Amino acid sequence: MLLVNEREVAFTLGVCPQDLAARLKPGADIFIVNGYPVDAAAELQDGDACWLICRGETPPAEEMDRLLYARHTPGVHEKVKKAVVGVMGLGGLGSSVAVALARIGTGKLLLADFDVVEPSNLNRQQYFIDQVGMKKTEALKRNLARINPYVEVETVDEELTEERIPDIFQNVDVLAECFDSAAMKAAALRAALIGLKGKGYVGVSGVAGYADNNRIQTRELFPGIFIVGDGETAAMPGRGLMAPRVGIAAHHQANQVLRILLGKAEVRS
Repeated sequence: MLLVNEREVAFTLGVCPQDLAARLKPGADIFIVNGYPVDAAAELQDGDACWLICRGETPPAEEMDRLLYARHTPGVHEKVKKAVVGVMGLGGLGSSVAVALARIGTGKLLLADFDVVEPSNLNRQQYFIDQVGMKKTEALKRNLARINPYVEVETVDEELTEERIPDIFQNVDVLAECFDSAAMKAAALRAALIGLKGKGYVGVSGVAGYADNNRIQTRELFPGIFIVGDGETAAMPGRGLMAPRVGIAAHHQANQVLRILLGKAEVRS
């Protein structure tokens, strides 16, 4: 048996990638076998995993779905693809959280920010230099489409308030708080506790600088309400926000969002 583009295909002696392409994917011009590029006429062995690729082509939705099912296991991916996750703030944390969630095939992302991409953002945020001056909502939506065009992305281009947060995010399963402002972090937490009861929530406190990686931790404040960070290192002169440590925290957030979606949210406080 061969695995061809994540589908099982009967093995026949002497078969090569160009034979499979003629049958299954005409026009394929890149052939990957067991993780390595091979010639079109390379002889395949029983049990090989083969990818037939048309250079520059976006994999169709069905093929992308099979790939994610195979990587995540069907039970996990079924929950992820049905999930709706909100992200408040699309800076270093929020843009990285959104990228991670798009890569795992989250069904829908609701992204909120009112800012534009500035040159100073590029040291840690998931934007490109030719996007300077664009709205972050628009720029990130474009970038996520290049990663996984089958994730639904809805954007909210406004400055969030404590009063508006429950209205905007009432239909999400989990909400990620990714603000820079301490005041907005507190406002978002209050909004979640009062206006979004029963929703999963993952906030952040203390991710600046380049302190010990392992000080970034995830704590449960209340059932379903989590805070990521060391709780101390705010940005200040001489201790800025930098891609490595912000990225560690963002991926803690994204993984905690995933754990909530999968019903495995409990952590030691």
